[in-house]
Amino acid sequence: MKWRVISNESLHFRSWNDEVVVYNSLSGDTHLLGSTAAQILLNLQEGPSDAASLAESLAPFFEIAPGADLPLQISKLLADLNALALIERI
Repeated sequence: MKWRVISNESLHFRSWNDEVVVYNSLSGDTHLLGSTAAQILLNLQEGPSDAASLAESLAPFFEIAPGADLPLQISKLLADLNALALIERI
């Protein structure tokens, strides 16, 4: 299953250390995200992707080897980002 951001133009990012604030101008909501969730959003802004592809592309960013555990963690974060109305399934 692939995911995409709701709208590239509606997301505005600000970051401090390992935390990122994302403002969604469509909903008016502001969200505090960890660096992993923020990196997923940034990757999805480049184009739709699935959990396995995101895990493969994010593994070097987090300096870990891709494994069975990473796609599961990414899937959970995707569900969280979906619940925040920042991404949607396609």
